[in-house]
Amino acid sequence: MTSSDKPVDSSSCPILSHIDSPADLRKLAVEALPGLCGDIRRFLIDSLSSNPGHFASSMGAVELTVALHYVFNTPYDRIVWDVGHQAYGHKLITGRRDQFATNRCLNGLSGFPNPDESEYDTFMAGHASNSISAALGMAVATELNSEQPPRKVVAVIGDASISGGLAFEGLNNAANTPNNLLIILNDNDMSIDANVGALHSYLAQVTTSRRYNNLRYKLYKLLKKMGVVSEKRKGSILRFNNSLKAFLSHEQNIFEGLNIRYFGPVDGHDVVGLIKTLNDIKDMTGPKILHVKTVKGKGYAPAERDPAVWHAPGKFNPETGERAEDKPRETAGSLPGSMPMKPRKFQEIFGSTLLQLARENKAIIGITAAMPSGTSISIMQKEMPRRVFDVGISEGHAVTFAGGLAKEGLRPFVAIYSSFLQRSYDQIIHDVAIQRLPVTFCIDRAGLVGEDGVTHHGLFDIAYLRPVPSLVIASPRDGDTLRDLLLTASVYDGPMAIRYPRGGGETPETDRVARKLEIGRGEVLAEGDDVTFISTGPIASEVSKAIAILGKEGISAGHYDMTFIKPIDRDLLKKAADKGAAIVTVEDGTTIGGLGSAVEEFLQQEGYHNVAVRKIGVPDRFVAQGTVAELRKLCGMDAGAIAASAMALCRANIIGVNR
Repeated sequence: MTSSDKPVDSSSCPILSHIDSPADLRKLAVEALPGLCGDIRRFLIDSLSSNPGHFASSMGAVELTVALHYVFNTPYDRIVWDVGHQAYGHKLITGRRDQFATNRCLNGLSGFPNPDESEYDTFMAGHASNSISAALGMAVATELNSEQPPRKVVAVIGDASISGGLAFEGLNNAANTPNNLLIILNDNDMSIDANVGALHSYLAQVTTSRRYNNLRYKLYKLLKKMGVVSEKRKGSILRFNNSLKAFLSHEQNIFEGLNIRYFGPVDGHDVVGLIKTLNDIKDMTGPKILHVKTVKGKGYAPAERDPAVWHAPGKFNPETGERAEDKPRETAGSLPGSMPMKPRKFQEIFGSTLLQLARENKAIIGITAAMPSGTSISIMQKEMPRRVFDVGISEGHAVTFAGGLAKEGLRPFVAIYSSFLQRSYDQIIHDVAIQRLPVTFCIDRAGLVGEDGVTHHGLFDIAYLRPVPSLVIASPRDGDTLRDLLLTASVYDGPMAIRYPRGGGETPETDRVARKLEIGRGEVLAEGDDVTFISTGPIASEVSKAIAILGKEGISAGHYDMTFIKPIDRDLLKKAADKGAAIVTVEDGTTIGGLGSAVEEFLQQEGYHNVAVRKIGVPDRFVAQGTVAELRKLCGMDAGAIAASAMALCRANIIGVNR
């Protein structure tokens, strides 16, 4: 046990306190499992009230988690979680209970399943819709490796994630590849925001008789024994049975239409019933899907009433349900020409500005992929529901859909998190950039996002977008500049990407009117002779602090803000290079292929071979979870590290310092 461990309170969680692994779980009598589920919920409420995380999803999946580990021989049998929001109970019963206080903290547990953390975490989770394809690969590998005993493989996927294109690709291939995969559809009737689309409506209505499934399975075994049915003819017989069932019940089952056996829906909060069902179907051959109905936030009334808010509620009072975010915001004091409130979140500025622009321009359309509230596009959606489209977890579709709208004269603004936009790279190139369509990508959560960790940091968007011809890339250093960029994008005749981080900056907005910016023009924030900082985005505030530190050491530093990363301001770069002083680039993203690389390319092209350049940003490694401040320090990109880096250049006589 380490100093960060926090043993469970055995008085409030008497059963959980004795569960150190699924092997301990499987020693319990079935009748004791509802009590264990109660312990897990009490533990999660107590722990997550002070150390925030993904609350409602894990509360809703407690019985399912217990049943899976009770029935299957984990870790030999594989459970593949989709996204991983619901996996906190899984962490508690797989040896990480006493370390759970470090969840989402620097050097602590990851907020998502991670194979580097535990052998029970069979595959990396964090992005939606990948569990079926990954689990299918494992199931096929089991057959190819002739593993004995045969390894069971289970994919757990939510009703929102199964609408993603990758999930459909996995389903299609599961139906056409010999395997014994079990897919658990955890249907809680709710994702982060309300689910959308025909598939969701279908899942809310579909039913299948248990008696019918039992009868059909017994009949299949009998016919196979008699030699009437063979594995070769199994598909045609299955299709005939499904057609007959659809005719008699006046109901078509989408999964059985793909030749995947369907069971359910069953009560996802009846742990005893779940165990019986799983035992009944786990040894059946061929791909199968079990539809489990659950309640997001189950066991905590405030979360059950408002699961969207309680998806990741932050700190809260476990007795009253009062959330810290519900308290009035602190003010920053009244400053001349500024708003009295502390700086708003970039998301709020985006949402309110887009609505204002949409009121004035009927061609503006809002699009998001299952994140209307997270991106604040919901502000426009509330007033103009017909002009905002939430396409669900379908980022590729969102981009191509936007391309189609733009081709017909509309101006779509597509708000997607940076790490999720990666999933639509082909569509950005093929369906928008090649045709130079006026689509604006509002890239939320760009840069280090903090506690959500390695799968959610938005570090690569500059690097993966910069090579795309015709695409303008920009990043505002503050709220005023974000409003300027949105106005500029609304009248720009081509594709543009605007990246901004989670949360707010450090500079309050002013009350000035937004202004159209000249594409590719940066701004001089400070002049200095000894070193020149070139930054992009809100990390400019860290540079300003570093300059103050350097000033106390007698080092004169300039600061150029590159609002536009592409096209970059070549005149401003030439001005910096002509000084002969070293250049330090600072960005909230990977240093490979980012702003620093763009500056180095310019210097090489223009023949500035004697100008020293040091790139500051996220180094060439994956970064785990922690607060943004902790991670900036870890990556050497906070004010102190920035100043130290510049000072080292000076003291090494790479540049001359006049004292």
